[in-house]
Amino acid sequence: MFTRLRNKFLLLNLSVTSGVIILAFGFVYFITYSNLQADIRERLQSQPEAQMRVSSSEGMAGRPAEQGASRSAIRNVAADGAGTFHVEVDEDGRIVRIESAVNLPEDAYRRLAAIAWNNRNTDKVIKADNREWRYAVSPIRVQVVGEDGVPLAVEQHNYNILFLDVTEMNGTLAQLLTTLLLVGIGTLIVIFAISLYFANRAIRPIREAWEKQKQFVADASHELKTPLSIIRANCDALAASREDTIQNQMKWIEYIRTGADRMARLVHDLLILARADDERARPNPVRFNFSLLVDRAARSMEAAAVGKGLSVTRSIEPDLIAAGDPDGISQVVEILLDNAIKYANSDGWIALSLARNGRRIAFSITNSGPGIAKEDLPRVFDRFFRADRSRAHQDGSFGLGLSIAQSIIRRHGSEIRVRSVENVATTFSFSLAAVSPSVGK
Repeated sequence: MFTRLRNKFLLLNLSVTSGVIILAFGFVYFITYSNLQADIRERLQSQPEAQMRVSSSEGMAGRPAEQGASRSAIRNVAADGAGTFHVEVDEDGRIVRIESAVNLPEDAYRRLAAIAWNNRNTDKVIKADNREWRYAVSPIRVQVVGEDGVPLAVEQHNYNILFLDVTEMNGTLAQLLTTLLLVGIGTLIVIFAISLYFANRAIRPIREAWEKQKQFVADASHELKTPLSIIRANCDALAASREDTIQNQMKWIEYIRTGADRMARLVHDLLILARADDERARPNPVRFNFSLLVDRAARSMEAAAVGKGLSVTRSIEPDLIAAGDPDGISQVVEILLDNAIKYANSDGWIALSLARNGRRIAFSITNSGPGIAKEDLPRVFDRFFRADRSRAHQDGSFGLGLSIAQSIIRRHGSEIRVRSVENVATTFSFSLAAVSPSVGK
C-alpha cells in the first residue's frame, strides 16, 4: 500500500516536472530555430537592384546597355560573406556567370544551380559534398538612369541564384536539440532521485502512524480481552448456580464488577487521549497559579509515597503564573507523580522542582530506582508501552498515563522530556510559558 502511494507521488511529480521541462526547453529551441530561420530568410532576400547610368544615345542602342547592366547587376549582388555564392542564369537556366566565396568544383556549381532552377518555386535544402545549402532565385532588375539622374526604365536581365551554406546553422540546431535532450534526461534522473528520497521521507510518518495505529488496536484489544474474559467466566459461574441466592453469589458479582471497572478505566483513558489529540478541542487558555497546583498535587500523593517508604523533597517557587488548561496540567502532574512513586525503589527518594527559568516555568520530577533502559527511552510515551513487562497489570494501569500526559503538554506547545540513568534515577520534565501576575487584572 505504501509502495503504491510512494509511486503515485513519484509519478505525479515526474509528470509535472517533465511537462515543465518540455515546455521550457521546447520554448528555447523554438526561439532559437525561429531566429536562425529569420536570419537565413533575411540574408537570402537581401538582393538590391542594380543601377546603370547611361547617356540617352546609349539607351537608344539597347543592346550594349543590356549587357552593361547585366554585368553591373551581378557585381552589385556579389558574394556578401563567407559561405555564400551567386550564380547568374538566363531564362532557360543556363549558367551565365558565377561569383563565389567558397571553393567548389565546377560540376558542383552546375549541379546545385540546376537543382535550384528546377525547384525555384519551393524552399528546399540541397545537400551536396557534405554541405547543406539554402537558396533563393530572384530576377536581376536593373534601373537605367540618364546622365541627369532621371530614371529612364527598369529592365530585367536574367536571374540570380543566391546560395547560402546553412550546414553550421543546422548543426547548431542539432547540437542544441541534443544538449537539451541530454540535460532534460539528466535533470529528470536527478529529480527522480530527489523525489524518491523525499517521497520516502514523506511516506515514513504515514507508515509509522499506520503501524502505531495497528499496534494501538492490537494493544487495546488485548487490554479489553482480560476484563471481558473475567466477566464471561463469572457470568458462566453465576449461570451454573441459578438456584443459589444473590448473597452466596456476591463473590462472582464482585469479580464481574472488577472487570467492568477495569474496562471503564480503559475507555476513560482512551477518551482522554482522543480529546487530547483532537486539534479542534483546544480549550481557551486561562491564567492559573502553577505553584499552588503542583503543591496540591504533591500533597494528595504524599500518603502513597510515605506508604512505600519514600522521602519526598519539594522545591516549589511561589506564585508562578501560567496560562493554559489547569485541569489538564493538574492531570499531567498527578500522572508524573504517580509514575515516580510506582517506579521508585522501596525506601528511595523523589525530588520535585518548580522554578522560573527566564520566560518559562520549568517543572521536573526525579525518582530513584532501576531507571529506564536506553533502548526503551524513545518509546516511553507510546501508548500501552510498559518498560517492565513483568509488572504489566500488577498496578492496574494500562501504560497510557505518559501518553496522555505528553498529549496534554503538546496541546500547550511544549514537550515532556525524559532522562534516565539505569539503577540510579529517572527524571521527567516540561515547561510552560510564564505569565505576569498583573496581566488580566
